[in-house]
Amino acid sequence: MLSRTADHLFWMARYMERAENTARILDVNVQTSLLSQSKKHNEQGWRGLLTLSELEAAFTERHGDISPKAVLDFMVNDSTNPGSIYCCVQAARENARAVRGTLTTEVWETHNSTWLELQKILATDVLERDPSEFFEWIKFRSHLSRGVAIGTMLKDDSFHFTRLGTFLERADNTARLLDVKFNSMPFTPLPHLQHTDPHADYYHWAAVLRSVSAFETYRKVYRDVITPARVAELLILRGDMPRSLVCSLDEMSQNLARVRNDYSLDTERRVGKLLADLRYSDIEDILYTGMHAWLTNFLERINDLGNRISEDFLMPVVKR
Repeated sequence: MLSRTADHLFWMARYMERAENTARILDVNVQTSLLSQSKKHNEQGWRGLLTLSELEAAFTERHGDISPKAVLDFMVNDSTNPGSIYCCVQAARENARAVRGTLTTEVWETHNSTWLELQKILATDVLERDPSEFFEWIKFRSHLSRGVAIGTMLKDDSFHFTRLGTFLERADNTARLLDVKFNSMPFTPLPHLQHTDPHADYYHWAAVLRSVSAFETYRKVYRDVITPARVAELLILRGDMPRSLVCSLDEMSQNLARVRNDYSLDTERRVGKLLADLRYSDIEDILYTGMHAWLTNFLERINDLGNRISEDFLMPVVKR
């Protein structure tokens, strides 16, 4: 496959996954901002969202002080912010358009109609009236784009590059979400997460679980109170949890093996090593190391893998 085609497919999937993950973290912030909390802690939650996306400096330059309305506008419909949902959906559609002949009609029409409908929706007052309704729509459209690809595309290199993009982006965003939410906790310090007050933590961590569609899964797996350590275990180490780090790395490993070339052996080895580290870790070791330090190391390795995949298969690496 031409590297340009693979590049467009890879980034089409990444941008759509990024739009969904942005909607998820915005929704959890909207929900938690409704809870009883200090003004300072509420502001920390919105600042943490900008930190997660590495956009705090850009936001401050354009808007100054942090407010929920300003952050929502910046992260949803700001056409000058490349990390906004507006720009991500637009970029996914443009990448799909560039390889329209490689995609099935259904995949192309899904991306195209999502972009056209998004513009109509953002012209309404939905963000002021019911932002959660809008975020659910974004999640649904992302689910639809993946489902249509799985259901209609030939399982060839084109399909595997879209899956690579999806799960690389998902691993990165899940790790960033955990890092921001653990470090924004107003409760017990990280070394003692096992002993936090379950009543104080419940709404905070229930919202985090809902942001990754894992609340019911948590109840099914643990059948007990929600604790930060178990949330971390579910989202990092559970291979049967679709948005966990280990599940995302497993999917990356499988799809990378199917598109391997003469240059990708070292990249495959690094993906396999990171996957093995996850499979043979336990949550106590991670907490002992320190959640922030562990996740920072994970994010560095994921970023390195993204760069290596670009060097092995795609166009020259650029900041996306």
